[in-house]
Amino acid sequence: MQAVDASKNNPSDPRNREVVFPAGRDPQIGNLETPVNSSPLVKWFIGNLPAYRPGLTPFRRGLEVGMAHGYWLFGPFAKLGPLRNTPSADLAGLLGAVGLVVLLTAALSLYSHSNPPKALASVTAGNPPDAFTSNEGWNNFASAFLIGGIGGAVVAYFLTINLALIQGLVG
Repeated sequence: MQAVDASKNNPSDPRNREVVFPAGRDPQIGNLETPVNSSPLVKWFIGNLPAYRPGLTPFRRGLEVGMAHGYWLFGPFAKLGPLRNTPSADLAGLLGAVGLVVLLTAALSLYSHSNPPKALASVTAGNPPDAFTSNEGWNNFASAFLIGGIGGAVVAYFLTINLALIQGLVG
């Protein structure tokens, strides 16, 4: 059995200073403040996401989140899917992205009808908006997510099929 080096347990050693603390220094909260999640930059970034930005209606939140998801889901389906080397790859990407957005909307709708608990404040974003405290807010979010998700996928599809035209205009 090896002897324990006493210098490793020296609390005055700068390497042993703790950087992870319970949120608000209260271990009963069940959340941790780390250098990553409690930095001002991360708090600013997350506070500006549509889910936490103050002053937005649930419909506007869902529309923004849906547009981003629909737009970015198109690419993996079109460029990495089984039809990636065929002339119909872009259409397959559009249909795949729309299908996944519909499934995600169904999951949001099921969640809204499950009487979700009130969201807890987090270290990073603070208190969640009131939009996520009622079934009506979640339903508005889900319906706007569907509209925004399909719209985002359609925009990505039209940009992709007209890429040659867009490149001709720019360059």
